Amino acid sequence: MTGERTGAFWDAVEGRAPMPTAAKTLGWSLIQANPERGEIEVSFEATEDFLNPAGTVQGGFLTAMLDDTMGPALAATLDAGLYGATLELKVSFLRPARPGRLVGHGRVVHSGTTIAFLAGELRDESGRVVAVGSATARILRSG
Repeated sequence: MTGERTGAFWDAVEGRAPMPTAAKTLGWSLIQANPERGEIEVSFEATEDFLNPAGTVQGGFLTAMLDDTMGPALAATLDAGLYGATLELKVSFLRPARPGRLVGHGRVVHSGTTIAFLAGELRDESGRVVAVGSATARILRSG
C-alpha cells in the first residue's frame, strides 16, 4: 500500500480522528496491520471492571474484543468511504481469561463487494487461546 492510508479506521489509528469510545473502554491498541493480507494484531487491557463473580473476564467483554479484532481486520482493507457492519458473530470460549493484556489476531477469510467473512482469536499473556470467533459483515458506504 502506498501513500497516506485513509478512511475512518486509519484516521483513528493515526490520530486524525478520535478513537471510538468502545475501543478506548476495551483498552484497544494496534500492534500491526497487514491490509494486503487482511490480517491484524491488536491488544486489549482487561481491567478489574470486566470481571464476573467468578473473577474472570465476562464473556461479553471477550466477545466485544473479538468483534473489535475482526472488524478492524476488514476495516483496514477497505477504501475510504466504506465500512463493515457485523451481521453475525459467533464466539467460543476455550478457557477463562484473567485481567491483563489480551492479544487479538484477526483476518479476512473472504471479502466480496458487499459481504465479508472474518475469523479471530484472543490470547492471554502466556499465549494461550482464550476465545475464538467468526463473523459475517456487510460492506456499506458511509454517510
